[in-house]
Amino acid sequence: MDNKKVLVAMSGGVDSSVAVKLLQSQGYECAGATMRLYSNEDIGQEKSKTCCSLDDTTDAKLAAMKLGIEHFVFNMSDDFKCFVIDHFVRSYIEGRTPNPCIECNKHLKFGRFLKRAQLLGYDNIATGHYVLREFDEQSGRWLLKRSPDLSKDQSYVLYNMTQFELEHTLFPCGGLEKTNIRDIAQQNGLVNADKPDSQDICFIPDGDYAAFIERAEGEQPKGDILLKDGTKLGEHKGLIRYTIGQRKGLGVSYSEPLFVAAKDIEHNTLILGTNDDIFSTSLIAKNCNFIKFDKLTQPCRCKVQTRYHQTPSDCIITPLDDNRVLCEFDKPHRAVSRGQAAVFYDGDYVLGGGEIE
Repeated sequence: MDNKKVLVAMSGGVDSSVAVKLLQSQGYECAGATMRLYSNEDIGQEKSKTCCSLDDTTDAKLAAMKLGIEHFVFNMSDDFKCFVIDHFVRSYIEGRTPNPCIECNKHLKFGRFLKRAQLLGYDNIATGHYVLREFDEQSGRWLLKRSPDLSKDQSYVLYNMTQFELEHTLFPCGGLEKTNIRDIAQQNGLVNADKPDSQDICFIPDGDYAAFIERAEGEQPKGDILLKDGTKLGEHKGLIRYTIGQRKGLGVSYSEPLFVAAKDIEHNTLILGTNDDIFSTSLIAKNCNFIKFDKLTQPCRCKVQTRYHQTPSDCIITPLDDNRVLCEFDKPHRAVSRGQAAVFYDGDYVLGGGEIE
């Protein structure tokens, strides 16, 4: 622990506030900083469901005062709009299902935030994420590991972390459970001890992502709902309103249950199929980042997760050109969606991941 100065990314939630307390008990000199990403008024969001909003900045500042540390506010709203919101909208329009937390972590929390911290003289940053990091003496690499509290594990959304980012990031909450975190917060009189966890997509009012996209891009055109053989079953309400594997809310009747099997953006049609039709034997991931090694050079047996908090599946990954990976499942995998992340694991360790192409 050569450098004892740490800038903690304080979202206003209980995890990042307790992270400060834990680091202080380990002898670190801490300050806090909150990324100002948008205002609640801008997105019509209730304060209890957001992170990084004006109310959360106030909560973070109050926690910092209670902990006796300096607190900064970084205005990153332009970057957030560019890298997260615009990417989210564009992805849905193009038929993908994005995970905005992954983009936010990549570009803001471990990109812009770390650079800003080092400009201020802090060599390391810390967050309240539920993950662990280890240094492997044999390979000379930093490793990313699942949290023991699997219900809170956030390694899936951190697969893009670089060796430099892992070297300079601390995760003091990673080995604890949520109940422990809230107990520590209450024992230290933190204002956010009982604050509810934020929802996954912080900038979407009431979870209505389709309405959010239409406010940005205009009303989306309706089109045909077809069976895989081309039989027309009805009319969809805009392709952004449907996800692969969806069964409810399709507005059609048939002799057996139907699910969204594909979205044909070029012809603006929604393709339905039976449950068997939404299983895949493989996927291709692009823009891959690996943590346990620099690059995948040969086939590797591991496990893969294609959605947040999903049970990992056995697979073999094989390198392709252009930083892409072929992932072949041992057993057919349900509802693989373009735009989601495929994250590869060796036991509890993150090998790496990429965006499903």
